[in-house]
Amino acid sequence: MDRIIPDNECDLRVNIGRLRLRNPVMTASGTFGYAREFSNLVNLHRLGGIVVKGISLEARPGNPPPRVVETACGMLNAIGLENVGVERFITEKVPFLRNLDCPVVVNILGDSVEEYQQIAHRLNEVDGISALEVNISCPNVKKGGVAFGTVPEMAARVTAAVRKATSLPVIIKLSPNVTDIVQMARAVEEAGADCVSLVNTLIGMAIDPQTRRPKLANVIGGLSGPAIKPVALRMVWQVASNVSIPVIGIGGITTASDALEFLLAGATAIQVGTANFYEPRAAEQIIAGLKNYLHEQKELSICDIIGTVQTG
Repeated sequence: MDRIIPDNECDLRVNIGRLRLRNPVMTASGTFGYAREFSNLVNLHRLGGIVVKGISLEARPGNPPPRVVETACGMLNAIGLENVGVERFITEKVPFLRNLDCPVVVNILGDSVEEYQQIAHRLNEVDGISALEVNISCPNVKKGGVAFGTVPEMAARVTAAVRKATSLPVIIKLSPNVTDIVQMARAVEEAGADCVSLVNTLIGMAIDPQTRRPKLANVIGGLSGPAIKPVALRMVWQVASNVSIPVIGIGGITTASDALEFLLAGATAIQVGTANFYEPRAAEQIIAGLKNYLHEQKELSICDIIGTVQTG
C-alpha cells in the first residue's frame, strides 16, 4: 500500500480557469451518482472535485434493461441519461452537495440549444455549484438526431449559448466519435469554453452468440474503462497541444500511474469513471499515489509536471 505523504510535503493544487481544485482528481459524470451514494465509502471532502450525474431540463427514465454489459477491460453502458431533471436536482440533491468541501460540477445535457441554455440559466444562481460540464454527445432532435459533439459549428452554438446563460466556468465534454478532435476543441474554445474535458465514451456493441441478439436492449452503448485509455490519452495530448484553455483527461484512469500519463500529456486535471464501480476508493488511492510520485521525484508541485512529456 502506498505510504501517505503529508499534504504539506507536496502541492497538488491546480486551477481550471477560475475553478480551484485542491488536487487534480475528480469523479466522472454518470459514475458517481449525485455523490451521496458514495458518502459511506469515500471521503468526499478529499476529492479535487465531483462531477454529478448528467442533468436534463425534464426528468428522464433512461433506456430499458439490460443497460450495462461487462467487456474485456471495460464496460458498455446504455443507461440513456436517466436523471431526476433540473428542478428535482436543485431541491433534492443540491442541499447535500452544497455542504461538501470540494467543488461540485454539474454535467448538463439537452436535445436542443435552447434546452442547454435554459438549464445553464436555471443553475447559474444556485448556491453550491462551482461549474458546469456540458455533455455535447447528445443528439440534436431539431437536426435529425446528429450529435452536437460531432459537428464543430453545432458544438460552438451550444457552447456560446451556455456561456451567455451563466457566469459559472463552462467545461465542454468532447466526444471521441469524431474525425478531428482538435477541430472540435478549437471550435468550443473560440465559442467561449473555459475548459474542455475528454473523452466521453466510444460507441460500441456486444452480441450474445447463444441468442444471436445484442446484449444491450438499446443495441449500442458507450464503451469506457481501461480499454479506451490509449485512445483517450492520444486525444488529450493532441488537444492540450493545440488549445490554450485547460484540459481535463478522462478515459480508463484507474491508478495513479494512469493519472500521471494524462497529466504528463498536458491535462491539468483528470476524472475517474468506470473504476468507481468496482473500487469506490479509486480516486482517493490516486490522490495518495500522486503525492508519493511528487515525493519520489522531488517535485514540489503537481503543476511542474503537467505537459512535460518528451516526444522529440
